[in-house]
Amino acid sequence: MIRENLQNTLKEAMKQRDMDTVSAVRLIIAGMKEKDVEARGKGKDQASEDDLLSMMQTMVKQRTESIQIYTNNNRADLAEKEQKEIDVIMRFLPKQLNKDDITAIIKQIVAETNASSIKDMGKIMSCLKKQYNGQMDFALASSIIKEVLQ
Repeated sequence: MIRENLQNTLKEAMKQRDMDTVSAVRLIIAGMKEKDVEARGKGKDQASEDDLLSMMQTMVKQRTESIQIYTNNNRADLAEKEQKEIDVIMRFLPKQLNKDDITAIIKQIVAETNASSIKDMGKIMSCLKKQYNGQMDFALASSIIKEVLQ
């Protein structure tokens, strides 16, 4: 599904001469091809949808960090370019959960798994990644888990 959407978006952006979108989609496709090569090394035909969602979340995170650096160094032009790339990447990601939603989900999983200490963090993260891959920031989830389990 993601692969088809990327190809269709690329074609449409090229027809519209939307070079910002063309550039960002090409970056995603390049990352997808890297993930496919990595998956072939593990005996799979291609990377899974979850792998692609994770890759795109990483791309968003990298660009967000770059925006902060560019903003701190008074490079609004570069920060704007990064933000445009984020906007394109976000089109292919499912709706992102906010902090309140993530907290509620974590509390529910903690109750279901009877987690009681920070040692259970791996079990909780595993559940989150299976059910919500591509929908949440796992660094934020990690910090919320630490708060909930203390």
